[in-house]
Amino acid sequence: MRPLLTAAGSVGLAGLGVGAAAHIWARHVEIHRYTLRELTLRILPPGTRTIRVLHISDIHLVPDQERKIAFLEYLGALNPHLVIDTGDNIASAAAIPVLAEALDPLLRRPGAFVMGSNDMFEPAPKNPARYLLPDPRPDGMTAPRDFTLPTEELARRLTAHGWKDLTNSRAVIELGGLEVRLAGVDDPHLERDEMPAPADPAPSDPAHGHVLRLGVAHAPYRRVLDALTADGSDLLLAGHTHGGQLRLPGFGALVTNCDLPRQQARGLSTWQDVPLHVSAGMGASPYSNYRLFTPPEATLLTLRAREASTGS
Repeated sequence: MRPLLTAAGSVGLAGLGVGAAAHIWARHVEIHRYTLRELTLRILPPGTRTIRVLHISDIHLVPDQERKIAFLEYLGALNPHLVIDTGDNIASAAAIPVLAEALDPLLRRPGAFVMGSNDMFEPAPKNPARYLLPDPRPDGMTAPRDFTLPTEELARRLTAHGWKDLTNSRAVIELGGLEVRLAGVDDPHLERDEMPAPADPAPSDPAHGHVLRLGVAHAPYRRVLDALTADGSDLLLAGHTHGGQLRLPGFGALVTNCDLPRQQARGLSTWQDVPLHVSAGMGASPYSNYRLFTPPEATLLTLRAREASTGS
């Protein structure tokens, strides 16, 4: 009798089985495996007290995502000294009040934010193969168009208790003897980024001797990272990539959805010797709501003082 399956056929069926299992895991399991990552950096001036910075990004919230909302509420109990939100908070207008309620404890902490494209425009179905192109943006994506989401209402909710809006602008936050100077840009993915005008010269008052400079953007395009680095940032913070959203063992992120190298699609790396943290974010578009080997996350960055140089 002839075998029912050739060796090649058996391999093909096995591959289909693996693919189906990966899809089920990515779509129904990993997308809900919310993770708090913790990292430590020694970048503060000598003698500065330790601070904890919570970096959140790419929430892509819709109102019925109960597990995501519970994770946001859990983050509020961390009581960080500073919160940085690098955009793509919502996926529908109805999510704005739900987001504000879930973030309420964090919104009452010192914080700052930039917007992403999904804070401005309703998500739409896309061909996932497009992300394998050198520039995955659909034609006309960066052209001027009417906002389809109430971005101003979102900004009002985020600034209600004092968070700073870093849309092509600068801000200063005082943290008990540490002056945090922030520079941010509008979404580079939409080519709305414009570096804000240079800051005024630093005051000579010794009370302002402890300074931390943060550069903040939604999408970590190289031109923006270069500009923020040239601006003197001590730490760069971005999101947008979803950590690649799909990663393969031994290969990493398939894409970054920008011109950032794949190896820097998530986590801590450096850009021109400046620490760069790219958050893999907490969600995804409702039309591509899956993740593989890159669970949704927020990151608590503990910033400590550098060791003082002893000289000779």
